[in-house]
Amino acid sequence: MPTPPNARSVRISDDERGGWSSDRPRPGGRPPRPVDVSVRGRVLTPSDELRYSPGSLLVIVSASKDQRDALVQRVLESPGAVLSLDKVRGLLQGRVADDEIDERAVQLLDAAALKRFEAGDTVVLAAEGLDAAERERFVRMAHRFRRPRHLLLLEAARDQVADEDRRALNDLRRRLDAGELGADGFQTSLRLGGATTSELKRIVFRPPPADD
Repeated sequence: MPTPPNARSVRISDDERGGWSSDRPRPGGRPPRPVDVSVRGRVLTPSDELRYSPGSLLVIVSASKDQRDALVQRVLESPGAVLSLDKVRGLLQGRVADDEIDERAVQLLDAAALKRFEAGDTVVLAAEGLDAAERERFVRMAHRFRRPRHLLLLEAARDQVADEDRRALNDLRRRLDAGELGADGFQTSLRLGGATTSELKRIVFRPPPADD
């Protein structure tokens, strides 16, 4: 059950798994259908602490990279778990030709995430933007290793939202509020904005505390 509004901590368990789809060849030589990653999703209530299971995938989405990065630095207990294209691009500067950086950055980001999932480590993706295809790529990777998947949408000031992002942002916001992101493979989703952003103090990846 979602944490009641008057509680100050949200605990996300690892008891929901994604769907399954047959990979047997389809008639006519057609390729198999993509694996069904949909789950029963929950919309969480903002709190001062978010607790996720170790080894989870948390995707942080925002129309503002500056606000996204500020939140990550402020509340994540383990900043080293964060992966982003910006970080990888920075590592490649001066080592790879400029016209190859974007392609190589995507390859290295995927490889880093895969390595962490294989090791059972937590993956926090600071999403590049609002593209659903980027989120799906990592959801499918996490599903392959039976890892919980979570999404956090961080609202940005209106003047920080590019015109070309408004439609995608509105669609994601609407689907999140309607509890529809389980269809995308996310067990939980959460929207932060205004006062709820400053009220969040930390995000941790730990098992639920033992009962006294």
